[in-house]
Amino acid sequence: MSRKFSLAYLTTPGIDPVEQIKAAKQAGYDYVSLRTIPMGQEGEPQVHLERDPALMESVRQTLKNYDMKLFDIELLRIREDLPDDYRAAFEKGAELGATQVLTSVWTSNHSLAVDRYGSFCEQAAQFGLTLNLEFPIVSELKSMQAAMEIQDKVGASNLKILMDMIYVYKTGVTPEDIKAVDPSRFGVIHLCDWPADMAGRQEIEVVRGGRVYCGEGVVDLKGILTALPENVCSIELPNLAEIEARGRAGHAARCLETAKAFFAANGL
Repeated sequence: MSRKFSLAYLTTPGIDPVEQIKAAKQAGYDYVSLRTIPMGQEGEPQVHLERDPALMESVRQTLKNYDMKLFDIELLRIREDLPDDYRAAFEKGAELGATQVLTSVWTSNHSLAVDRYGSFCEQAAQFGLTLNLEFPIVSELKSMQAAMEIQDKVGASNLKILMDMIYVYKTGVTPEDIKAVDPSRFGVIHLCDWPADMAGRQEIEVVRGGRVYCGEGVVDLKGILTALPENVCSIELPNLAEIEARGRAGHAARCLETAKAFFAANGL
């Protein structure tokens, strides 16, 4: 089975969902991943499909016209001051064909995180959705082990661990560590690479706008991807310099081109 690829929102940050769908189709992606649970960040479209029937219909029609599938929606964050009910957003995502929801923890209160995940998994299950728990190094839950501990405490079959290549690399997770885990625990894979040259740059700059194309960095992508199940790879590769040079659509296309070349060269 050939690997399937999705275009993640953060690869072309600030893009509206209709344009992202078009860019994904034109570049040759199998899926698109949309941010329909916005973070309220400046310069980002605040997409609430449950509140905007016209936009919902426009997204639906664009997916149909461009024969593009929606893979996941994002970003559900766990934090004290954020909602405890996302059923409206889940419903619209599922109506458009999404099967996955991206999530992360932004509170040091892990008891709250466990409680929220228990509730959110029940909510998501009503719409056939699976939650994917990420462990970004900039969040309050920073390791695969911590993510698995929450997964164990919640005990929901629709809670998986999201494996982002740069966070796997930065937290020291090895292929052997991954092989020791039941593969059914893993969900979405975020594909990207970490630059070899960090001169003058902070980690947060790379995370948000300096990731590099697959095979052009220092991550053991072959080892990690061989250890993981052959799940859909959502390319999440923000690189502001490449976007400026190529444009959003050109950067999205280059992301897929380099990923497919890397997979072919390494027998993945």
